[in-house]
Amino acid sequence: VQGAASGPDPGSKGDEGSQQCWKEKICQILGEIQAPLSPLLLRLCHWLLPKFLTRLFLSVQLHRGQLEMVLRAARTPEVPLVFLCSHQSQVDGPLLSFILLSQGIGLPRVAVGACTSPRLRSLLQRLGGIFLPSWSELDEGLPGAVLDAYVQEVLRSRQPLVLFLEEPSASLRLADPARCWLLRVLRALQDGAVPDVLIVPVGIAYDVAP
Repeated sequence: VQGAASGPDPGSKGDEGSQQCWKEKICQILGEIQAPLSPLLLRLCHWLLPKFLTRLFLSVQLHRGQLEMVLRAARTPEVPLVFLCSHQSQVDGPLLSFILLSQGIGLPRVAVGACTSPRLRSLLQRLGGIFLPSWSELDEGLPGAVLDAYVQEVLRSRQPLVLFLEEPSASLRLADPARCWLLRVLRALQDGAVPDVLIVPVGIAYDVAP
């Protein structure tokens, strides 16, 4: 990030003005990616979601043997978990977050696709959702550097990261947002930010998708 912010900024005046301008840009990009978690909202959703699921579905089934493998993997020191998931419905993110949190794995950071409503985006960020910043060139310059640094910090702090590989009701191909997030994970490994990453494939299926 410091390297990307070392270039000249035409909108600043002097060194102090330049540093302040870069700092404001970095905070703006970071604010588009995430927001501080809300413990009150998390507790409320943790209480409401089971009631919502029992009204929406007859049952939610987990493979206990595979869940035990994930729990053992979560105890691996210094190695973060990255969940690569199929995507059938907008319920997938809250459902998977609830399962991981209730099993003691921790609250994951869930990569959310494009969200048109600013209020919904703000709510999901408070619950652990993360978004790609709305910049045209993510692979270059300051936005890409901030996103790289953010993913490295998430992995280094061993927060579970959930990535959906496709868009709901779309063809079975890797979605562009998923490609962008996966590139950041790969760069974190190549740069040595974390020694390794445990990839957990997750399949989510519904008898009737909500």
